[in-house]
Amino acid sequence: MPFYQGKKSFGEKFIEAPTTWTTQVTKTAHNGDILMSVRAPVGPVNFATETICIGRGLAAIHCGSRISREFLFLQLLHLQSEISGVEGAVFASISKSAIESLHILVPPLPEQHRIVRLLDEAFAGIATANANAERNRENARAVFESHLQSAFTRDGAGWGEMLLSDVAENVSTGPFGTMLHKSDYVSDGIPLVNPMNIVDSRIVPSPRMMVNEETRRRLSGYALKIGDIVIGRRGDLGRCALVTKREEGWLCGTGSFFVRLSSTMDGEFFVALFGSNSFKARLERSAVGTTMSSLNHDILNNLVLPVPPLDTQRAIMMKVHELLGETQHLAELYERKLAALDALKKSLLHHAFTGQL
Repeated sequence: MPFYQGKKSFGEKFIEAPTTWTTQVTKTAHNGDILMSVRAPVGPVNFATETICIGRGLAAIHCGSRISREFLFLQLLHLQSEISGVEGAVFASISKSAIESLHILVPPLPEQHRIVRLLDEAFAGIATANANAERNRENARAVFESHLQSAFTRDGAGWGEMLLSDVAENVSTGPFGTMLHKSDYVSDGIPLVNPMNIVDSRIVPSPRMMVNEETRRRLSGYALKIGDIVIGRRGDLGRCALVTKREEGWLCGTGSFFVRLSSTMDGEFFVALFGSNSFKARLERSAVGTTMSSLNHDILNNLVLPVPPLDTQRAIMMKVHELLGETQHLAELYERKLAALDALKKSLLHHAFTGQL
């Protein structure tokens, strides 16, 4: 593995690298060797904790006496964006020869140890800040969920409980699998709404799950209307979304229910209630299936819902939207902080391996 040969970026701290050295890329990893992912994703590294035989997706890098394994590990982190840019015919990959031809900077060992020590100290501080930001983000979401749960468990004048079948004009599943075939799908057409298309209480279409106008006419009984609720009936239970003007005319997919509510229930209130953590737990307890949790008509129709007066439902949702806005604002702040910490880590690596640390 040839090294970078110049001294320019590093002043007198770095010596010219030798033309040969003992670091090897092997198929067997020993305790302390560096492991690199060589197939998508390409570039991530870690240390082996015992002697293992590695598969085709990994390379083991065994360091010789001229380079500290910690120093090489950090340098490979610095080079990761360059390494991950290698594209294969089917998926990204990097070969043994490509790894061996990476330009590695090798200062004297005392300088390597100094850089490792400084980076370790800085990264420990960044890791603490990252953990705090993640915890604060989770806490903000937990506060919102607590308020949400409180809103749905209040009792007052006009509050009652009703079965879902009593607040719905109709509860239907999407078309059977035999009614839709792979040949029906087109890349540009009318979207199907399956559980995978329900993300954070919104409907996100997939270009791989669309049908043409002829198929929509054939399946017109499954066309969605404004105000309908689409519910995922398997997998991650509690996923649901309100159909807006944008999704009007789209088709309910085979993995979903769609519910047409009566005038006793506000659609936004229903979605917030159905997607709350406490309600998800109820769904999991009621679900059927051993390999994947699923809902059926009986489970759905017999769900007991808190039903306050309609004006109370809408007042609750105004407060929920206000709290959600505050929660999202906090989440964005913490996301920016996490991004800044990641940028700081990359900057420190850049400075370390351009002789500026």
